[in-house]
Amino acid sequence: MVRIHVVIGGVGRLVPLLVLLSALSSPLAAEDPSLIISRFQEYLRINTAQPKPNYRQAADFILAQASSIPLESKSFEFVDGKPVVILKWPGTNPRLPSVMLYSHTDVVPVEQSKWDHPAFGAHVDQEGRIFARGSQDMKCVGMQHLEAVRQLKRSGFEPVRTVYIVFSPDEEIGGHDGAGKLAESEVLREMNVGVVLDEGLASPNEKYRAFYGERSPWWLVIKATGAPGHGAKLYDNAAPENLFKSIETIWRFRTSQFDMVKAGLKAEGEVISVNMAFLKAGTPSPTGFVMNLQPSEAEAGFDVRVPPIADPVSLERRIAEEWAPISRNMTFELKQKIAVHDHHGKPIITATDSSNPWWALLEEGVRKANGLIGKPEIFPASTDCRYFRLLGLPAIGFSPMANTPILLHDHNEHLDKAEYLKGIKVFESIIKTYTSFVGDSSKESFRDEL
Repeated sequence: MVRIHVVIGGVGRLVPLLVLLSALSSPLAAEDPSLIISRFQEYLRINTAQPKPNYRQAADFILAQASSIPLESKSFEFVDGKPVVILKWPGTNPRLPSVMLYSHTDVVPVEQSKWDHPAFGAHVDQEGRIFARGSQDMKCVGMQHLEAVRQLKRSGFEPVRTVYIVFSPDEEIGGHDGAGKLAESEVLREMNVGVVLDEGLASPNEKYRAFYGERSPWWLVIKATGAPGHGAKLYDNAAPENLFKSIETIWRFRTSQFDMVKAGLKAEGEVISVNMAFLKAGTPSPTGFVMNLQPSEAEAGFDVRVPPIADPVSLERRIAEEWAPISRNMTFELKQKIAVHDHHGKPIITATDSSNPWWALLEEGVRKANGLIGKPEIFPASTDCRYFRLLGLPAIGFSPMANTPILLHDHNEHLDKAEYLKGIKVFESIIKTYTSFVGDSSKESFRDEL
């Protein structure tokens, strides 16, 4: 059962005629930046870290912001206790496919002892940096969406296309109960979405980064078995020996992929990455492990990330034949295997050529805001974009953070105040560009797949 809560901010309110005429005849003063930063800090101070995110407080905050702008708002719970908040700014032509501005509300856990400031304090240091978990990933983007719409409404701008601002749970643990449920729902179909803007990454230089695809996570566990034996005995095909042979093979592959990145031949998102997550062997004892017994089993886990331009069939064959060959008493299991290709066998990516007007419009919006944008990239990790790309929707990862160190999931995650405010202006420009575009709706055939 889906729980729905509906609030329509500002609808049906009476405005005195003199106040209305005054507002129309005089220029609107820009809002105090300190108020904008204060709202961002308020959102950051809500602890939505996994595994126990305070989703209710976050949803209440978002709904309050919607009421203040005002925007129509609904809150859906496809899974109890995990609200998906959807805000709506109706366009003048609701028949046109809408623009969806998407963000997730949860953040990853913190090791507070490794931080210089409280991770949920949203402290601003003397250099103007806001320290908080979520300052880059990705509460900044969610609030920038809201603030951009707030400023556009204040200026009197009217979108032709409807805008939806979506806040969803659980991205940091796979998004299955958030974006996954939304993508399967009638709710999304009724939104008539034409394009999705989701999260990107900070850029260490002056050019913003935009992502048209992402690497799919494959969580691989390989296991070796062998005869147990006395700790002093030397013999072939012991379980740890077989496992280490596989680890050496995997590491040679990892090195070959990483070398291409170091040499500048490929971007990080274009290679298959492999990183060890755990290594397990030995017979436990009350004081640790039995030291004079060679174990009969040994296993290791790896986080493998597969880009959409890779051949997943070839990779799985490599795993079976080289990384975990049955000839060495090896087995393997993919604990998670996110699809690299769609149901038609095509890479799950968003077009960046003339077949997709939204990419060129993104570049135009950034340019109008006096920003620069780099070449299209594949996101090195995974995001909720994949759920929408699987439906055939164009989905672009974009977080306007230039000249900013990449600190998502890191200690002392922070974002400069000026960069945050600049990002709002960038989104204002993108939203105006997107929602003013009429185009040829007959080319937006991907909506039929919903």
